[in-house]
Amino acid sequence: MMAMVVLKPLALLIPTCFPLFIYATEQGGISADVIKKAFNATEEKFFQFVKHQLPVRPQIASVGSCCLVGAISDGELHVANLGDSRVVLGQKVSDGGKARVVAERLSRDHNVSYEEVRKEVEAQHPDDSPVVVYCRGVWRIKGIIQVIISSVCDIDREKSNYGLEFVMLDFDIKPASVSRSIGDFYLKKPEFHRDPRLMQYGHHIPLKKPVLTAEPSIISRKLKSQDLFLIFASDGLWEHLSDEAVVDIVYKNPRAGIAKRLVGAAIREATKKRELRYKDIMKIERGIRRHFHDDISVIVIYLDHEKAASKHSKIGFTTAPVDIYSHNEDKVVEDPLLLKN
Repeated sequence: MMAMVVLKPLALLIPTCFPLFIYATEQGGISADVIKKAFNATEEKFFQFVKHQLPVRPQIASVGSCCLVGAISDGELHVANLGDSRVVLGQKVSDGGKARVVAERLSRDHNVSYEEVRKEVEAQHPDDSPVVVYCRGVWRIKGIIQVIISSVCDIDREKSNYGLEFVMLDFDIKPASVSRSIGDFYLKKPEFHRDPRLMQYGHHIPLKKPVLTAEPSIISRKLKSQDLFLIFASDGLWEHLSDEAVVDIVYKNPRAGIAKRLVGAAIREATKKRELRYKDIMKIERGIRRHFHDDISVIVIYLDHEKAASKHSKIGFTTAPVDIYSHNEDKVVEDPLLLKN
């Protein structure tokens, strides 16, 4: 079995090991219940950590993360997600005798920019209107701004009593657009959104019941011989590139450095929208860059069925070479047009 986890932001205070393998071993394999148990454990450990830190860092109750998990076991792919990170499959099809690759989205974006998600949230809160508000061109939960991590303070990593490795963080803000997440307890727990220590930062939000959940969407499907690769990425990639464009880039380019190539392509699209040159956006200082593009994390998994079959007797076994790249606003990414094939 192998597993992939994409968290956004990646530096969030979370358990260093998403406990999927532990529960899968205990239960004799991967299942929807095992995956939910792993998500619940991650949420609970972070909750205990937040409670411990609240007296000295009350804004930590506003910190949250999307979470996208993929696991391959016995030829079956399991995908679970919270938030708007996404996994897309590149699949070979025959079109009039000519082979081509198409994109298949395997996860559901929990973002209130989608009408379906807005209706879902509104249906869950019929007596708490308006629960979703259109403000400054963006749909937001309660019309609020959410705290995010903007930088890592200059201190050593520590290990807490709650099984978490963590770093101390500064904070910034962004629209609260996702309907499911790890953390964001000020939108889940009454004791937080009423806490006077948090209210001094302008986070007094009247809630009749939690408006966010940590209940993941889960899909499972057997991998097929025509399934070529998987792209796991945070919303910073999908904001600028379509599923089809990403699959096309992966299919038409060498494997080495493919995740980095995708990040570069997304940033190039971001520069076009702002009518900037690629090299100019790279000169913009940390923090301000977030107004031009979000942080981007990408994992590309190649599904080598044929190679695996010749080395392993187990039917349906799949090897998965991985290319991983994560980019935040203070890193420099080469112009993708200059990357050598």
